[in-house]
Amino acid sequence: MSRLRPMSPRRSYDQYCSAARALDVVGDRWTLLIVRELLAGPRRYTDLHADLPGVSTDVLASRLKDMERDGLTTRRRLPPPGAAYVYELTTRGRELLPVLQALGTWGRPELGERRPTDAVRAHWFALPLLRVLEGEGLVEVRLEEGEFHLYVGTEDGPVYGDGPAPTEPDARLALDTDTCTAVARGELSVPDAVRAGRITVTGDGTLAKTLREG
Repeated sequence: MSRLRPMSPRRSYDQYCSAARALDVVGDRWTLLIVRELLAGPRRYTDLHADLPGVSTDVLASRLKDMERDGLTTRRRLPPPGAAYVYELTTRGRELLPVLQALGTWGRPELGERRPTDAVRAHWFALPLLRVLEGEGLVEVRLEEGEFHLYVGTEDGPVYGDGPAPTEPDARLALDTDTCTAVARGELSVPDAVRAGRITVTGDGTLAKTLREG
């Protein structure tokens, strides 16, 4: 990891407008995508860099420093044997979830076909799925690219995580990437995908039963 650079003065649009003030804080390139990654909970710098393909180490270090200054993130050291620093969202930072959800909804028409240069991570589908799943519970999702889990209906803490669910989930969903992309684009609803056999739902929790009966 590169050494964190000193914080530069915050640039401002110098407009007395809440939208302009918000963009003063989160309008820089990569900032909201770092928030997307940290919605999974505490992450090490190396993990963030691995899941943000295209960001340079200097830019990532600078953005993290700025986000800490602006009260969006904190940095703490894990106890032994980890002894690594992790970054996590503050309450203020977690309040950006609906902003990212709204951007995701607005950006659905921009997805189009996946380009050869497009990177993809399984957990990037977490927020689109979270937007359309109703109820409460832990959901494990299996795609061709990998597994992730969602905390549906939670108010605090992580909203998703990479890999299998840490405890027995309320529901397990298995689907291919084309189906997940169609759901993310708004072209296919989860109940319709379940009825068509494009999403397989297993589990004994209330959420699983609701999905199967939906």
